[in-house]
Amino acid sequence: MSDQKSAKAMGPTGNLQMKVVKGDFGYVLEDVPHLCDYLSDLPTYPNPLQFNPAYSVVKQYFVNVDDTVAQKIVVHTDSPRGTHFRRAGPRQKVYFDSDEVHACIVTCGGLCPGLNTVIREIVCGLNHMYGVNKVLGIDGGYKGFYARNTIDLTPKVVNDIHKRGGTILGTSRGGHDTSKIVDSIQDRGINQVYIIGGDGTQKGAAVIYEEIRRRGLKVSVAGIPKTIDNDIPVIDRSFGFDTAVEEAQRAINAAHVEAESIENGIGVVKLMGRYSGFIAMYATLASRDVDCCLIPESPFYLEGRGGLFEYVEKRLKENGHMVIVIAEGAGQDLLSESLQSMNQQDASGNKLLKDVGLWISQRIKNHFGRQQKISINLKYIDPTYMIRAIPSNAADNVYCTLLAQSAVHGAMAGYTGFICGPVNGRHSYIPFNHITEKQNKVVITDRMWARLLSSTNQPSFLNPKDVIEVQEGEEPPTQLLEGENCKHSKFATKDIPSMT
Repeated sequence: MSDQKSAKAMGPTGNLQMKVVKGDFGYVLEDVPHLCDYLSDLPTYPNPLQFNPAYSVVKQYFVNVDDTVAQKIVVHTDSPRGTHFRRAGPRQKVYFDSDEVHACIVTCGGLCPGLNTVIREIVCGLNHMYGVNKVLGIDGGYKGFYARNTIDLTPKVVNDIHKRGGTILGTSRGGHDTSKIVDSIQDRGINQVYIIGGDGTQKGAAVIYEEIRRRGLKVSVAGIPKTIDNDIPVIDRSFGFDTAVEEAQRAINAAHVEAESIENGIGVVKLMGRYSGFIAMYATLASRDVDCCLIPESPFYLEGRGGLFEYVEKRLKENGHMVIVIAEGAGQDLLSESLQSMNQQDASGNKLLKDVGLWISQRIKNHFGRQQKISINLKYIDPTYMIRAIPSNAADNVYCTLLAQSAVHGAMAGYTGFICGPVNGRHSYIPFNHITEKQNKVVITDRMWARLLSSTNQPSFLNPKDVIEVQEGEEPPTQLLEGENCKHSKFATKDIPSMT
């Protein structure tokens, strides 16, 4: 990169949150902080990996200092190069001597398949690759820094924990007292902090990093993003998501067996997805037994022409049974009038939701009970806690290993205030602000949602007032609008008429 210009953006608290480097042809590097940004004359050490027999077969030990990963890989001829992130991996020089490293690991928020695998691989990565022997486990989430005992973690202690669900460290929501947490880090002599959690947890990690920087401490803060819903932006996916989609198949299959085994059987399955419907969407596409998928991003209505009740009746007449998959955050606007807890939040700041699966099951029963035209048999399945509590599958185990090792390499290289994750297949270091500003959601203007609609043959369920009236005889649309073409549209499927 020639003629690079560096700029620093100020966060809302006044602390430095972004390092932006600009290059030729619209190249932008949104870099992560480094200990050298606020500590001068830090010593460096040769990376122990170059002496590690396991890495003797590797052609290139270290990531080039100029390697970056593009956020967008589909571009036009005259497009600027766009935003890039620093590529993850081992560096030739490290900023911690192995004997001085005193690391800690904390898990926060809800359970997710793969938590124990990440813990294991951080401990083993620090020990086997860098010779680090002092790793503490913080018990019970953020409040464990100042209210609980710690757990000494060694490769022997964590050897087989990846075979278990949950987290051996325990977890909790809330309990974030920045001053007490950083006091504990400082008092214990901890200089590497690995924080595993979702967007709320990583917001807390960003505040911890800022306080550590304000105090001028040589402490690297690395975040490993965790959300079973896959609602963290920028990265390709979050760990545990593949396992959740795979395990959801069991519930969908059970619902399908129940539904098709009895006249006018309906199976309703509620899956995770408070704000994002990725699990419901991918589980539906993988199953091929689902007749209707409802997610938070795509509104629906019950009564009248083109509504859910009409579609249920149609499918029962055609097939004699049907399966509905609904994400937990779908249809919450329809419950809002009767939902007294609508504005209440849990300790992590998440809005408390009513059980939409039970609600929609009862509404379907009431509707067909009043009509007396069709006698239905409905079975409702909620596998949420069964899915959250299982160990990660093979694909997620490999992914968790790469995430953990990327975090270890980054912390040892002196980077701080970052999360790690794959961007277009390449693991990268991403500033905290990128994943705390917004959530990743299903784009219903995207081809993937169109594939789902094609698979289930369900209507769009958009309210008639949001549907553009298609004149009789007009040529129907051939595809959903996508990307920039629909940024002014309210819905991707706005030009699709309601079901006749």
